[in-house]
Amino acid sequence: MEFPSKLIENAVGELARLPGIGRKTALRLALHLLKAEMDTTATLAEALAKMRFEITYCKTCHSISDSEECGICANKLRDHSLVCVVSDVRDVIAIENTGQYKGVYHVLGGVISPIEGIGPSDLHIDSLVERAAAEDSEIREVILAISPTMEGDTTAFYLSRRLRDLPNVHISTIARGIPVGGELEYADEITLGRSIVERLRQAR
Repeated sequence: MEFPSKLIENAVGELARLPGIGRKTALRLALHLLKAEMDTTATLAEALAKMRFEITYCKTCHSISDSEECGICANKLRDHSLVCVVSDVRDVIAIENTGQYKGVYHVLGGVISPIEGIGPSDLHIDSLVERAAAEDSEIREVILAISPTMEGDTTAFYLSRRLRDLPNVHISTIARGIPVGGELEYADEITLGRSIVERLRQAR
């Protein structure tokens, strides 16, 4: 693809590095920004820079946050006895969009994947166990809402073994309305919502 300007070529190259953005789409975006008002492009650039450099992670659940504690963990109206464990913040967004869940979350930051060199110590698993085992813990149920892939099932099995001896803490999994091998973020809201509501309690 030939470009009339090195600056356009550089912009297209950077945009094309984003997931799901091919070079043709990147060129369309770059030309749109070039034609837009200067303030529009400056506002976009500022928003992206602030997101990258100022966003932080919740000290409790590890979800993305604008402050030390995210809005969900800080919300006293949420059910803090119910913790939904997910692999990624995208899953938090997907579940919140169902409007079916009123508990809190714990974001692992991935799943166990020996092929990719990701083990339990690379995830936020110890902090989940500590959170559930704390003397002042309100947690009464942990929902394992992890995508039902091979890696996801391995992670859920490992978590079950780590949590099963905790007194008064029930372990459940989302109902298999989510297809095996599927990703939570791509599930429709009705299916995902029902999976949360009709979750299965695991035998201790």
